[in-house]
Amino acid sequence: MSRNGATAPGGRHLEVGAQVTFEDRTWQVAALVGGRVHLVADDGATACVVAAYLVAAPGFSVIGMAAVAPPAPALWEAVPLAAQERALAWQRHIREVETGLPDAPEKCGVPRPEYDPQRFTLAEREGAKARELTALGWARVSRTTVQRMRLVYRRQGLWGLVDKRHLRAPSTTGRTDERVVAAVLEALRRRRGRRKTTTRQVIELAEQIVADTYGPHRVKLPARSSLYRLVKALADPAEPPGSAARTATGPARCGGPPAVLRPAERVHIATARLGLEAVGEDGGVVEVAVTAALDGASGCVLAAVLHPLQAQPVQLSVLLAEMAVPRPLRPGWPALLEQAYAGGPPGRLMSLPARIEAAAAHPAAVPETLVVDRSPAAVTSAVLAVCESLGVSLETVPPRAADARGGAARTLGVLAGLFARHAAAARPPAAVTEENEDTEEDGAYWSLLQLQDLLDEWITACWHHRPQEQLRHPLLPRASLAPQEMWEVLLGAAGNVPLPLGGQHYGELLPARRCALTESGIRLGGRRYDDACLDEHRGRGQRWEVHHHPYDLRQVFIRLPDGLLHAVPWTQGEHTLRPFDETVRRRTGSVLARRGAGAQPGSERASCFGEAGRVGDFMAVHGIVGDVVHDAGGTTPVAK
Repeated sequence: MSRNGATAPGGRHLEVGAQVTFEDRTWQVAALVGGRVHLVADDGATACVVAAYLVAAPGFSVIGMAAVAPPAPALWEAVPLAAQERALAWQRHIREVETGLPDAPEKCGVPRPEYDPQRFTLAEREGAKARELTALGWARVSRTTVQRMRLVYRRQGLWGLVDKRHLRAPSTTGRTDERVVAAVLEALRRRRGRRKTTTRQVIELAEQIVADTYGPHRVKLPARSSLYRLVKALADPAEPPGSAARTATGPARCGGPPAVLRPAERVHIATARLGLEAVGEDGGVVEVAVTAALDGASGCVLAAVLHPLQAQPVQLSVLLAEMAVPRPLRPGWPALLEQAYAGGPPGRLMSLPARIEAAAAHPAAVPETLVVDRSPAAVTSAVLAVCESLGVSLETVPPRAADARGGAARTLGVLAGLFARHAAAARPPAAVTEENEDTEEDGAYWSLLQLQDLLDEWITACWHHRPQEQLRHPLLPRASLAPQEMWEVLLGAAGNVPLPLGGQHYGELLPARRCALTESGIRLGGRRYDDACLDEHRGRGQRWEVHHHPYDLRQVFIRLPDGLLHAVPWTQGEHTLRPFDETVRRRTGSVLARRGAGAQPGSERASCFGEAGRVGDFMAVHGIVGDVVHDAGGTTPVAK
């Protein structure tokens, strides 16, 4: 990528002189000053709009810029090479039918006579392509087939041209748990360069890594014979266990990371322990960590995802969806935000209208370079395919070059500490009561979704407007800027605005799986999802492609026969709008906590309390306000 301020090849930027559509009108960008875009219409009208708000506005587009359609990362890696080549061949043929040239639109050349758009209609060019493919030996290619493939390509991009029958390709790791695969890769990396290392030692080290990371007996390990095959499949053929590493003793690199001069030029991925505990979906207590994408130039938090501390690393495709798609453009986001406000704390930093307005101005962009750890789960073939289509460069940090990412890790640690204090202060003072004192003793009050909503609000209202020591100009050492201010300063200095993705790409970037569609809807993660758009597709006896956010299951996205992803809400998502629902939830959690504390095997008290706990659980779920009072038999609940 260029370091002189010019737009990188393949980057999507808004520059002076470009024509855009905004609020159903055509404008020309006249200037970029202080994070604001000055627009001029054909009739002489002028407008000045905040850059982040402009590119996130519904209906905004740059005239003449092709839409970006990234492939589904969770499914592209399952496509074999032959199917990929077939899809790429179809792409060239479709481009020739539509534009006359098989190469990209920016290429120059003279179209062949039968595909000249000035001489023949689109239908005639489709017929010519069908005859050409038939002569080349392609079976069952008619004009209708060419038209169907062309329309699918316009809706789904390159992914629509893939033959879906090839999606179940064999994997080198089989059905082995991804956590075990990551541990084996880490063990191979640690033992690299030791001549006396054996496969058995690699397996034992991998088992120790799994136990230390996820806890003893928390992850089921395959048989030793399967582990031997797994190590053989994952080991580098040029450097099997026992061979010396070719770069194990290489000299350390000198110098620091390159200078960052533009917003979204280099985005660092870091993870930090939050220092808070949340109430899990099973009523237990889970430790929470945060994985964030920090802009290296301005310090803005482009994405921040909360997740259990012992969970798998957050996938890069999820972080790309969070940082590249503005919140107002995401399907169903206003309704989800309203539910979060209905079930959240009474004291808010921002009102609901102010929060929606601030979210439109929140920085969002497709990064030019992603700086990630050198971890086994960080970069996959699917992530590489997505980054290739978006023009994103990936840069992994070697273990010995920790300084390249140390600034982002330290910044995220400060952010986690400040937010932990804010979450503790936002906790209602009347939370400690007789019915939930067991949960309060454990220090868990918020659910993971509530904490995520609090974090998003706090970053928008506080962190982005808090001056930071590292955001100083060398000639102004006593003046520090806030991340939002630095973002606006650099937009004016760079002369262009990085463009985000559209709302339809949010679901495409999320992980996908195959789920059954029954008469009651879709079941995923203990929840049921249903919507009217599923009515005509129920009962077909097939599994459908469903995309979901691993840490926000309030809605999922299903791909219907029209080729588009449709948002399907959680059927019980309106729970937060019911009166006293938060009280019922906390009483239920208290019942579960007391059940776990009092159920000692072989104890008469445990036996009696287990029955009363089940009755109390029923009362709490149905909103019966009362205490469990034991009679002479010790099992009779009485509602007060």
